[in-house]
This record gives sequence, structure tokens and C-alpha cells, in this order.
Amino acid sequence: MPDNPVRVAMIGCGGMARHHIRTMLQQQTTTRIVALSDPSQAAYQSAADLLTAAGLQPPPNEPDLQQLLRAHQGQLDAVFIITPHAYHHDQTKACLQAGLDVLLEKPMVMNAAEAESLIETRDRTGRLLVVGFQGSLSKQVRTAVTMLRSGEFGRILNINAMVWQDWDHLAAGTWRQELELSGGGFLFDTGAHMLNTVSDLAGEDFAEVAAWTDNQGRPVDILGVVMGRLQSGAMVTMNACGRAIPSCESDVRVFCEQAILRTGIWGEYLELRRAGEKAFSPVPVPPSLGVWEQFLAVRGGQIENPSPPEIGLRMSRLWDAIRTSAAQGGMPVKCG
Repeated sequence: MPDNPVRVAMIGCGGMARHHIRTMLQQQTTTRIVALSDPSQAAYQSAADLLTAAGLQPPPNEPDLQQLLRAHQGQLDAVFIITPHAYHHDQTKACLQAGLDVLLEKPMVMNAAEAESLIETRDRTGRLLVVGFQGSLSKQVRTAVTMLRSGEFGRILNINAMVWQDWDHLAAGTWRQELELSGGGFLFDTGAHMLNTVSDLAGEDFAEVAAWTDNQGRPVDILGVVMGRLQSGAMVTMNACGRAIPSCESDVRVFCEQAILRTGIWGEYLELRRAGEKAFSPVPVPPSLGVWEQFLAVRGGQIENPSPPEIGLRMSRLWDAIRTSAAQGGMPVKCG
């Protein structure tokens, strides 16, 4: 192990956190997990078991974040926050103010006001904040953004996106279907990837949004449809179906004057069809690094932050407008 591996605390030890821990344990030359925090002892124990299986002594559980920060003062470099959405703002702000860099699970926050607060805290503390959206972190979406901004395809005219999953069944009985903790249903959970990737590809705020959601008898939305107009005038449609047959897939198409780009909300692929061509062709891109690997690369100065909170703010403004419009039965809402 090198002299200076990044010392990280895992805030949240649920299923997604354990997925990331498995990856991080394969990078022990660069990473050392020195603290675990979860109010659920069972979740903590499952995470601790992963460290034990890797031959490591797991740290004790410290569910109280402020106590963890005090106890590990000077012993941490970064935190990875993977908790219910409602906790993201306060936990991230506390960690940034404690002088730590933060990798934050999606969606960044519950609303635009919280996004603006975290940007102010990041700027004031000078710490790093990366939002763990796989789409923005992928080489496919980053390449698509570069191509769209170059002007070689002309103006963006329309963007059409969709995502579907048997989320209604999979998330039943979990905090993801508790509105106070989740901030929304399918459209703000798996669908948050769609909202973020579309915002990233568009590269600008929405001017106007109309949205409809259907809870299908659940406490949160299961189905959602969004129509919008970007500030440039480009039109956007988004469809989220959380009561699909067992599957989880997506499709995003960006229609430009001279080409059509096709990708997925997680950056699963990237295809291009130029004017005069009869079919889409794959766009070659280098392999994407994992979420934690990219955070380390940004922190080490090797790459620019591909998923900064500014993208999270743009998505949060969109989400605020979606909620307002859906609450009014699809009434168009001016943004910004």
C-alpha cells in the first residue's frame, strides 16, 4: 500500500453502498476505508462483512455523522455519501465544512435551493464535490457533449428520452417509496439519471416545462411524462415508466440539424447518424472509469470534474418545475 492512500468514510451502508465498497476493495493501493456510518446495524454488518472477507479489520459503526467527523478529525480525506435523498444536502454540507472532499450519490439534492447552497459551500470551503451520476461520468456522454458543443451538427432541435424499469415492484416497501425521504418516485430515482443526462446533453436550462405523473396507487410517482422547451427553443420530451415488465433500459436521442446522436441515460452506448447516412454507427470511445476511480482521478488533478454540482443545479431546477407542473395537472411552468 502506498504512503498516502485516500482515507474515506462511507456514509450509508445499504445495497448501493456495498456495491461500491466491493469495487473500492479492489483498489486498496489507492483507497482505505477507515469509517462506516449507518443507522441500521444490519446494513453496517453487511458492509463490515465485506471488509472482513477482504482481510481487513472493519471500523466500528458510527451512525452520528457529527460524532464521526469529530472522532476522525485529521484522519479522513474524503467521504462517499450514499444515503436517502433527503439527507444529501445536510450531510454533504457538514462534510465540506469539515474540510473533506465529497463523492455524492445521485440525485444531488431535493431542490434547486439546496443545490445552490452546496455550490456556495463548495466555493467557500474550496473542497471537491462530485455527483455520482454514471451518465455524466461516462466517456459516452462526455464525448456526446463535446460533439454537440463543437457545432459540427448544427443546432439542437429536439431531445427525446425514455427510461423503463419494474421499479414499482423492486422498490416496494423501501424508503425509495417514502416521499419525505426520497423526494419523489420513479422519476426522481432511476429517472433522475434521465433528467441529469438530458440536462447535461442540453447544456442549458429549461425555459418552460409541463409534466404529468401517476402514482398508480403508491405514495410516489410510478409513471411520468415531461415536455419542455429549452432556453434556446429546442423541444424536449421525457417518458418514465416504473411499472414495466422485468427490465431496466433507456434511450436518449438528440436531433440536430445535421445529425442524430443516440445514447443511454447511464452512457451505456453512443451512436451517431449523420445527414446522408442510412443507419446509426457506434462512436468509439475509451473505456469509462468506475465512479470511485473517476473521483480519485478528479481529486488527483488528472481530469476535470465531469459531474460537478452545476449540472446538479440545472437538473434540480428542472425537477422543481416538474413537481410544480405535475401538482397543477400539467399546467406549463416557466423556469428560472
